Amino acid sequence: MTTFSDLNLHKQVMKAVTEQGYDTPTPIQAQAIPLLLEDRDLLGIAQTGTGKTAAFALPTLDYMLEHPQGREFKSTRVLVLAPTRELASQIAESFQTYSKYMDCVTQTVFGGVKINKQIRALQKGTHVLVATPGRLLDLAQQGAVTLSEVEILILDEADQMLDMGFIHDLKKIIAMVPEERQTLLFSATMPKSISDLAQQFLRDPVKVSVAPESTTAERVNQGVIHVAGPDKLKLLKDVINAHDIDRALVFTRTKHGADKVVRKLGSGGIEAKAIHGNKSQPQREKALEAFKNGTCSVLVATDIAARGIDIDGVSHVINFEMPNVPEQYVHRIGRTARAGRAGLALSFVAEDELYYLRDIEKTIRMRVDVLPVPEDSEVAALPTPDPNVRPLKPKGPSGRSGRNSDQRRGRGRPQSQRGGSGQRRKSNRSGQRRKAKPAQSS
Repeated sequence: MTTFSDLNLHKQVMKAVTEQGYDTPTPIQAQAIPLLLEDRDLLGIAQTGTGKTAAFALPTLDYMLEHPQGREFKSTRVLVLAPTRELASQIAESFQTYSKYMDCVTQTVFGGVKINKQIRALQKGTHVLVATPGRLLDLAQQGAVTLSEVEILILDEADQMLDMGFIHDLKKIIAMVPEERQTLLFSATMPKSISDLAQQFLRDPVKVSVAPESTTAERVNQGVIHVAGPDKLKLLKDVINAHDIDRALVFTRTKHGADKVVRKLGSGGIEAKAIHGNKSQPQREKALEAFKNGTCSVLVATDIAARGIDIDGVSHVINFEMPNVPEQYVHRIGRTARAGRAGLALSFVAEDELYYLRDIEKTIRMRVDVLPVPEDSEVAALPTPDPNVRPLKPKGPSGRSGRNSDQRRGRGRPQSQRGGSGQRRKSNRSGQRRKAKPAQSS
């Protein structure tokens, strides 16, 4: 069995890893870290909650210790791109934790907060910059940051960034970084768009996959209740009251829907908070903190939070509305059954959502069990549909588009041409690979 000590990471990184109580690497860590220590480009397919952040952060910090370099004016050595503010914050926090015993400054930039503070923070340069694409482009266009010194580029949750319309932003950013770099691309799913992106941005990459594409977490118990749309709010109250819920994450398709659910739950005496794109960053942070510390046991979210919430105690994920993109279902229910725990993913399916359910079942390669309503509920469940009858695709915007109202920010942007100047990375990476290190004694 592989242990972290077998991976031959730098002793300063290992000290932080040991302090966190890590002993045995997860499958993605055990496979990816040795390859990244060899300076390979990597395409990693892994669901959320598999330890991806450590898989790319630890070898990145190891490289920086091997090749120490001070901060340069408005520059960064490592650039990590993430689709949401929450995920960016969590990645930055992990880098800060793992770099505790080395000289490494990590900065985070994302929208929803005043840009001037971020401009000032980037003046002296940074070692690791974790950013959402839109805000990073704003800063680059204002001359607050330059990407010409990037040595390692990491794209996390790349499929989510494509779903949110960030492809043109990504192409613009790639044109600003050197060609001579190490590139890491991580995704929970492997649609053709990700394969094309990897072919375009990565150089002779190795592929690491720790789970079949679009499968769901093994410890997640899944179930559906067929119910009329108008009865969903009452059913939600009954489910929350009937189940032993530590923390429930409830997903809606729209921001308005999330706010409505919170109001209705509150009127029924159930404390809940919402998180979505219309909330300010302080509001989102306050809601997440209340959910994390247990003062609020129900968090209602749009898909913007599907991969940005890393809280071990989520016992239930409830799909109040079914996602119209099958892969989003995988991301949603991946919020539960984390850190070795079990979890329940429950979906409320109205008649006009049967098409989405069938697409999801096709994607995850299994039928989801039909469950009854809670015993004391007055809501009547709809009859179980014939699984052999293919439902009609819903008409209207929700049937045409894969993006919800939190995800349409990328439409209409002009496509940039891929470019880049010849002399790219000035570091020790140019023209050579990392030398093998002698094994450290334990």
